[in-house]
Amino acid sequence: MSLTPDSANPNARPAGSSRPLTPGTIATQFSKMDFPAPTGLRLNVAKSPTSPSPSPGGGAAPDSALSAGSNDTGDLSGPEPEAIVEARRRFRSESMSEQLSATLATMNFPQPERIFGPNEGESPAAREGDKGVSAEDWDKIKLDDDVPEAVKEPVRMTHSRNASRAEPTRVRSPLIPEAKHLVLEHHAAKEQKITPFDVEGAVDEEGKDLGIDYDKLVARFGAQKISQDLLDRFEKLTGHRPHPLLRRGTFFSHRDFNIILDRYEKGQPFYLYTGRGPSSDSMHMGHLIPFMFTAWLQRVFNVPLVIQITDDEKYLLQRDVKKQADMMKKIKGKKPLDLLRHYKQMAQDNIKDIIACGFILEKTYIFQDLGAMGGAFYDNVVLMSKTLTASNIKGVFGFSDSDNVGMFHFASIQATPSFSNSFPQIFGQRDDIPALIPCAIDQDPYFLLTRDSADKLGYKKPCLLHSKFLPALQGSNTKMSASNENSAVFMTDDAKKIHKKIRSHAFSGGGATQEDHRTHGGNPDIDVAYQFLSFFEDDDEKMRRLAEEYRAGTLSTVQMKDECIAKLQEVVADFQKRRSEVTDEVVKQFQDPTRKIDPRPAKKAEAAAAPTAATATSAA
Repeated sequence: MSLTPDSANPNARPAGSSRPLTPGTIATQFSKMDFPAPTGLRLNVAKSPTSPSPSPGGGAAPDSALSAGSNDTGDLSGPEPEAIVEARRRFRSESMSEQLSATLATMNFPQPERIFGPNEGESPAAREGDKGVSAEDWDKIKLDDDVPEAVKEPVRMTHSRNASRAEPTRVRSPLIPEAKHLVLEHHAAKEQKITPFDVEGAVDEEGKDLGIDYDKLVARFGAQKISQDLLDRFEKLTGHRPHPLLRRGTFFSHRDFNIILDRYEKGQPFYLYTGRGPSSDSMHMGHLIPFMFTAWLQRVFNVPLVIQITDDEKYLLQRDVKKQADMMKKIKGKKPLDLLRHYKQMAQDNIKDIIACGFILEKTYIFQDLGAMGGAFYDNVVLMSKTLTASNIKGVFGFSDSDNVGMFHFASIQATPSFSNSFPQIFGQRDDIPALIPCAIDQDPYFLLTRDSADKLGYKKPCLLHSKFLPALQGSNTKMSASNENSAVFMTDDAKKIHKKIRSHAFSGGGATQEDHRTHGGNPDIDVAYQFLSFFEDDDEKMRRLAEEYRAGTLSTVQMKDECIAKLQEVVADFQKRRSEVTDEVVKQFQDPTRKIDPRPAKKAEAAAAPTAATATSAA
């Protein structure tokens, strides 16, 4: 946006003057000159309807201040014509605007990116590119309180000698819109924080955990709730009843899942993409849920699946110096390379856990970033990188200038599997095949950036299914942590350990005492044992009965926990059996980048007959 008047010539200036020659400066110079007062001035003033007729001599009317017989001293008393008043007012306003524009154009202001995009306009500030206000400083401004309306709703002012006009400005919308209703409620002293790296629920003024408000997340991220109509359409098209994680709301929101169903109905190709950042030698149940659900989706749709193991992310995003030092001591490492190698080995162990979830070998490719980077994949990493700016990354993830550059760059790496031509052994050079990504809601910011960049690159936007977090044993609406042994049930836990963890650490929604529970009943919605059971129990009638009896007080807390323990012991035992059958040879088959994979959706009969890792192991 140019702040220089259209008619101003910056090179045309009076000798010895540093100010532009404008009507305002001319008027100022004239005001300093000592002119003699005018005499004998005659003005032809238009006759008003109520004025008396002029005298026969052609002079002004006798009651006019400008009569011919008056002793005129140059004092122009009396009312001025309205046209002259209006012209003077308009001239003064235009002159001041032009002077202000000329002055502002010579000042070296930083370009405010959140009002106008980088490189908009011709001022020196705009020509600085993207050196704008930092996202951290901008977020400190309370838009609803102290920012003028002209800044909240900016317009582009265009000045000329004849008119000034306001044009609508193209304001760059943030990738994560700030909805006005997402202000802190009166009872919340600390708002929830959900990022790919931190998950914290809201806290009230008394320090009580308010948990995670998923409706707010959906509104803030601009996603859509999964409706019953969408689930009914899924069942009609696939012939499969929706998974318990879908119909009970664990996977609760989506982006363009309806487009995936459209393609399935038409027989058009698409694929699944999910991933894992290695954080422990063994996965816990919070890690298991997305993989278990993705394996089910693959079997229903019988489509290709790519699984990204982000061992590079684990190294880059470890910002806690003390934790990194403790890890180096634990692995007896002497230099950073030792730690990087440790994460690569941890990823290999996690891959065996992932394979044990039951993926179809002929349709699945698993890769580690540290081993698979190159070729067509890296081509897209480079293309993706150029669509992102440091300002984008800071605004979405909250990074600062003190964070390492690898953290900024990693967004490009996680985005790249969303583009089909990153995998030529599956899709060749086709870039028009979309991915469906089942993931926890905290990963959505990565794919907001990806979807925005897909438009710039001419690629298909990825579609997403968002899950809630599997609650920690200590309470509903929290998240399991691999670093806290007693917050989670790990897939290496034996039956006794599972029993002890649920009985000792699982938060109860029951009454404070047995008598209180029998009188008032319990709340299954916050009971962790009931929550865990709902993730794995397929019988809806059983879940309904348990909830009713718990609310009525006829089912005790211990009985609810025992129901949960039995189911978790069954799930973990089945997993451990499949995990023991995953050999190094099977891992190599899943990670073979030269293995051709048929991208075409298969018929239902073919999907039912497709071999999993377990059958592949048996055949081997």
